[in-house]
Amino acid sequence: MPAQSPLRRFAAGACAAACLALLGSVHAQAGSAADVQLQVDAGSKGTPLPHFWEQMFGSGRASLALRDDYRKDLEAVRAATGMGYIRFHGIFDRDVGVVYRDAQGKVAYNFSYVDQIYDGLLERGVKPFVELGFMPEELSADPSKVHDFWYHPNVMPPKDWSEWEAMIRAFSRHLIERYGIEEVSSWYFEVWNEPNLAFWGGKPEQPTYFELYDRTARTLKAVDKRLRVGGPSTAQAAWVPEFLRHVKQSGTPVDFVSTHVYGDDTAQNVFKTGENIARADMVCRSVDKVHKEIAASSMPRLPLIFSEYNASYANLPNVTDTIYMGPWMANTIRECAGKVDIMSYWSFSDVFEEQGVVKTPFYGGFGLIAADRIEKPAFNAFAMLHKLGDVQLPLKSDSALATRRADGTVVLALWNYAPPVGDSAEYTPGEPKGSSRHFDVEVKKLKAGAQATLWRLDQAHGNAVAAFDRMGRPAGPSREQIVQLREAGKLSAAEQVVVQNGRLSIDIPPQGLVVVELR
Repeated sequence: MPAQSPLRRFAAGACAAACLALLGSVHAQAGSAADVQLQVDAGSKGTPLPHFWEQMFGSGRASLALRDDYRKDLEAVRAATGMGYIRFHGIFDRDVGVVYRDAQGKVAYNFSYVDQIYDGLLERGVKPFVELGFMPEELSADPSKVHDFWYHPNVMPPKDWSEWEAMIRAFSRHLIERYGIEEVSSWYFEVWNEPNLAFWGGKPEQPTYFELYDRTARTLKAVDKRLRVGGPSTAQAAWVPEFLRHVKQSGTPVDFVSTHVYGDDTAQNVFKTGENIARADMVCRSVDKVHKEIAASSMPRLPLIFSEYNASYANLPNVTDTIYMGPWMANTIRECAGKVDIMSYWSFSDVFEEQGVVKTPFYGGFGLIAADRIEKPAFNAFAMLHKLGDVQLPLKSDSALATRRADGTVVLALWNYAPPVGDSAEYTPGEPKGSSRHFDVEVKKLKAGAQATLWRLDQAHGNAVAAFDRMGRPAGPSREQIVQLREAGKLSAAEQVVVQNGRLSIDIPPQGLVVVELR
């Protein structure tokens, strides 16, 4: 859950239906005019490619799930990606109203809003990934200690651990009573959020968080051992070896490991080195680090969930609002494949209030959908990449993925990565720097008569920001302009591409993403 604060970390084929046999795939640096030659074997065995990048999304705080625009955005992202889980902060915050004290000062509970929130998700085919936080003020060791988010969640440990445990017990029992253990056991329960940053006020941070984890996990398992619980939910891919050693020594149950990272997290924060890691590579370098840490631990089979990631932890309009997210996302899938079970993009919608009420649609928000239900280029990137198959074909390229679906359809993702036009909170207008790249693709063992269908994301396709620029970037678009922006943001119409003897040629401009289906 990114915040613009010094306390916040710097958190980000080719057409194949079988295993891409890779002939010499050449990928020059972004902006090079060199051709890219790709050869894919549609009959190769390949390796599994579960859609780890779209199984879960983050969102604004829990109470926002009661809003109509939040639910409409959720329906749109669910339809485009098939998302299965949603994660948000604040299920125990004051505006959800879970905890209160009666006239005698005794702790009591009200799950009315919790029910409405989770009912709304389940009715739309999405399950909760339950982040257990933050601290209800009625239970806090210091109600005045709050995070600097606009809605000021309390970050302290409880003044009485027994009251925290009682709340967790009542909360989990209520969920089972309302939804049934078969349903709730398919959810995930994650203890807190980023305890290595300012979201946790326990001192020292790590030992006090470990106590929170122990007490919470044991309470959940005592209610029903089928409930899935994990952590440490850290920023900057931190604490995982220490956490795993702790739960092993303490005997505390753990069902998964979770942590976070962003494309502009620093190597110093994540790896304790002085190297300069590009935004395009930081997320998956971090995934690889944690993947190896789990493999080297006493619990090497634990699932790994990056429950937050994005290209930036900050509000950078030239990054998260723009077509840059197409190549960035495709490359992230390529680099992270096989190393992580679930990754949760932060976030699915700009119905979001960490920095306050949204003032204008394109401000560098984290969501796939801007205010007023305007689909961003990132939304189209996810919709296009959803078309990838569940088998990855071998291909040595840093600008292509080749996959195959169960029905034999070969699906390729091809991209021309180029850095953001601007890298600050101020929007920088202009075209992405670099040259178009020409892709020549040969797909071997493609059945005769195969048809190629292509979708594009670039400056001229699926890009509401270009239309917003032409309008002069009005802070508050009119209703008529909103309709125009929604139309401009729609995924581009499919194109038919000529396939001759298993070959096709495609030109892609800088920061462009293309997805091709070969049926």
